[in-house]
Amino acid sequence: MSQNDDVILKIEGLKVNYGAIKAIKGIDLQVPKGKIVTMIGANGAGKTTTLSVISGLVKAASGKIFFEGTDITNHNPHVINKMGISLVPEGRRVFSNLTVRENLLMGAYNRKGDSVEEDLEWVFELFPRLKERINQLANTLSGGEQQMLAVSRALMSRPKLMMMDEPSLGLAPMLVKEVFEVIQKINGEGTTILLIEQDAAVALKTSHYGYVLETGRITLHGPSQELLQNDEVRKAYLGL
Repeated sequence: MSQNDDVILKIEGLKVNYGAIKAIKGIDLQVPKGKIVTMIGANGAGKTTTLSVISGLVKAASGKIFFEGTDITNHNPHVINKMGISLVPEGRRVFSNLTVRENLLMGAYNRKGDSVEEDLEWVFELFPRLKERINQLANTLSGGEQQMLAVSRALMSRPKLMMMDEPSLGLAPMLVKEVFEVIQKINGEGTTILLIEQDAAVALKTSHYGYVLETGRITLHGPSQELLQNDEVRKAYLGL
């Protein structure tokens, strides 16, 4: 990663424990402003835990997390969201008994001002199907539509950094393609993205830089195009 990159998120020596289990064993990671950075690795490697610690949902045992130069280690999740970090969690986790519109407005709960309606129109441009279903309850949507809603809800907070945990999980191939096209469009409009994705090939083709996480440690990192050509990555994660 270039020394000239403007780093929006920096992690130094992060360790996370679940009781006696050492889930994260001292990782360093940087996310440059305006880029898509991905973490790939097997289930249980610590990817979701890393996002949870950044979000304030899980406490760090040691190490530091800096966002735009400010130490946010173990801050309250509400404060972290207000600073400009949003999370699209694994498994969507939409508010099932609220309508599409109500879910989207929940994403803007930390905001002030009258531009919320403008942002609703923006997410409806990204995902026109949500506009068609604006008054439907979230639990009546298909899995793909719920994923669109989860992404849009995160966008409604106007994040500087959007973290996404397995956005393609359970989706049909055509929907995966659509979701990743939108991810690139969101990034193209200026939102920095930290991405976890089960499909390592899609993740590396979409991102600018990648980290390989294995049992709580970063074992490889580099420009995504280089990782796509790396023999270890190709054998372990690309099935080649």
